[in-house]
Amino acid sequence: MTAEIRHDWSLAELKAIHDTPLLELVFQAAAVHRRHHDPREMQVSKLISIKTGACPEDCAYCAQSSRYSTGVAPERLMEKEKVLEIASAAKDAGVSRVCLGAAWRSVRDGEQFDRVLDMVRSVTDMGLEVCCTLGMLTETQARRLEDAGLYAYNHNLDSSAEFYETIITTRTHADRLRTIGSVRQTNVTLCSGGIIGLGESVEDRLKMLKTLAAIQPQPESVPINILSRVPGTPMADNADVPDWDVVRMIATARIVMPASDVRLTAGRAKLSPAVQALCFLAGANSIFSSETEFMLTKAVPSPSYKADQALLAELGLRFREPFSRRDEACGQPDARECLAVEASDIGLATAEPAGVAS
Repeated sequence: MTAEIRHDWSLAELKAIHDTPLLELVFQAAAVHRRHHDPREMQVSKLISIKTGACPEDCAYCAQSSRYSTGVAPERLMEKEKVLEIASAAKDAGVSRVCLGAAWRSVRDGEQFDRVLDMVRSVTDMGLEVCCTLGMLTETQARRLEDAGLYAYNHNLDSSAEFYETIITTRTHADRLRTIGSVRQTNVTLCSGGIIGLGESVEDRLKMLKTLAAIQPQPESVPINILSRVPGTPMADNADVPDWDVVRMIATARIVMPASDVRLTAGRAKLSPAVQALCFLAGANSIFSSETEFMLTKAVPSPSYKADQALLAELGLRFREPFSRRDEACGQPDARECLAVEASDIGLATAEPAGVAS
């Protein structure tokens, strides 16, 4: 199995990889992983919900949507001092990246965005990578985040373009790609992946990977989330995702995006230590951990710092230091020199230098 970075994977090729006998697939993915990453190293991140609930979007899986009764109480934008307190505890626990999440449809210029920029500067000054997930944003807003020191921006594709339209009606798949294009006009690294267990087909999963792999450079970080079924949402009764499906998705993502960090994210708390270890062997090299034992909200459980410290110690893995892979993922110190997305996948155009090309 080659470790070449390609942007032109066909669905037939992806399906052939995905359907490889499982142990052979894991072996191939592990070999690719070792060509691009230190297999003894794990990035550990912490999510902080800086603005919780009351989101106007109708994402059918989300505990924070105002459309559903999920028991998640809306909260105003968190004070910076509280963010710094949480970030400091995370750093002491070995965390290298803090992700600030706000339940907004899109970023709006004004006092609240200015406060977020201040949080980004302050957490960065602590010596931590900062990622934000704030919804849709413009190129100008992306540049303001870059100027504040933002390390990464998360904006997931969730699923294939075709399946996306069946689970979210308040924005389009193309809207998501436009935000990715805005981020790609800057040197902020890109974090983009999706969710499995939404009711999608294997083909939908592979189409999502095909679109992600077509981005040039490929996303520096690719989260693979497992649906956390939230009572009150339309997906509360979805079937559990089989463990082997998770391993296959991790391994396939690793092979088609060899230099990206592959994140085993939401839903990891459901996996046994043995299955997690198999995912790590197959190429997952980034996880989320939390002293509260949940991710953004109590609706999505997370392993604790203590549990993850014990697991990584048992597996002989060490915590990755902050800022150690800024220029490694695509081999480009300036991301704007290698930006484009295959037009057949997205059909969008932006001004030069292109983050999403037609």
